[in-house]
Amino acid sequence: MPVQTTMEERIRIVEWSEKGEPVWRIARRLGWRQPTIRKWRNRGRQQGRAGLVSRMGRPKQGALSSYPAEVRESIVRWRSEHPGWGPDTLRAELERHAAFTGQKLPGTAAISRFLQAQGFPKPREKHRQLSDSNRQPSGQAHDVWEMDARGYQYIPDVGMISLINLNDHFSHVRLLSYPCLLGEKRVCRHADTADYQVALRLAFNTWGLPATLQVDHESVFYDNKSKSPFPTVLHLWLRALGVQLTFGRMRRPTDQAMTERSHQLWAGQVLEGQRFADWQTLYHALQSRRDFLNKHLPCASVNRQPPLDAYPQAIHSGRLYRPECEVDRLDLQLVYEYLATGQWFRRVGANGTVSLGGNVYYVGTKWKQHQLEIHFDAVKQLFLCYDEPGALIKELNWRGDLTKRLMGELSPTSRLPAFQLHLPFTWEDIRRQHFWRSTSDSNL
Repeated sequence: MPVQTTMEERIRIVEWSEKGEPVWRIARRLGWRQPTIRKWRNRGRQQGRAGLVSRMGRPKQGALSSYPAEVRESIVRWRSEHPGWGPDTLRAELERHAAFTGQKLPGTAAISRFLQAQGFPKPREKHRQLSDSNRQPSGQAHDVWEMDARGYQYIPDVGMISLINLNDHFSHVRLLSYPCLLGEKRVCRHADTADYQVALRLAFNTWGLPATLQVDHESVFYDNKSKSPFPTVLHLWLRALGVQLTFGRMRRPTDQAMTERSHQLWAGQVLEGQRFADWQTLYHALQSRRDFLNKHLPCASVNRQPPLDAYPQAIHSGRLYRPECEVDRLDLQLVYEYLATGQWFRRVGANGTVSLGGNVYYVGTKWKQHQLEIHFDAVKQLFLCYDEPGALIKELNWRGDLTKRLMGELSPTSRLPAFQLHLPFTWEDIRRQHFWRSTSDSNL
């Protein structure tokens, strides 16, 4: 005998009852006990056909109904304030909140169902992992850092901001997100060498020097205007610090896959739905969130562990850096040896000059319109100009103070115990002041 009445039997019970059939007769015809007949007869009379649908198990109360109201209220509040926070982030926030210590907490799938039931849209569509098949993975933390700038975005009360993001390729540690100010209401400038140096120095100060930094072909990293490009100031500065600079392939963002994804991560974690009183407040929000991303948020690429849990050795590279000691750390011989491997072709202008690395050198009007082949002698520290292979026509001294040029903004203040900025403050002044305050307050 079946253990449950069918929908057809329940309908017959209601119809026969309406025709005046007694309970005992209906029970005999269907083979069910009289209490069962009375149950469905009464429910049909009170609720109609809808009442004949079976409701087995616990009454449905909605996702997370078995958890305290404080848990649900916190999730709703955090998600409303931070539209970019997904189930993983919300779960991690619950875990580290003091009010929920020791309590049973919902999983990410349950939180996802709850958000959907509450009418919250998904913060973003699911994505496939971008392929890194064209590059060999590094073998340990801080072997390769990736750096890239996110497209600009207007932040109320702050201005037009581009986030310069740095990530460790192996451990997936989020090293830094630096808000570069491009203008107040519109873009008035682009991130330059000084901006990238500040971001890198802040990261070096916290994490130590990496072995390699990988970037794209932006002009601040790579001379795109020449068929035989001369290394940029940023490139030579990194060389002097013992950091190798490598480039992803042209128009291949997949070579910077993790950092490309991190642009969306930082925007969702910090920028979306938020307002900041000023630039300093935004910077501190990014710094605070960096600790959360590295120590609390599970990362799918490292077996759903926070990066510093999966790779605690990534806390520091072991190669110390302090900005006040940078001038002593710069090894110009590394720069000279690197330049000695180069070869550049330049056509002499009508005024007898050639341009190399942003400097103009006089060769002589005798050689105007001649294409010269230029090499660098690491021993003599001279540029050697050849009119044709083997025909040396000119030796050129390096123009300017190389150390000062490589250090940029840090050079004038590197040996001073204190310094006073001009008024009113420009972005360059704010950047310099903030850099020294940040590095002096940080602990390795």
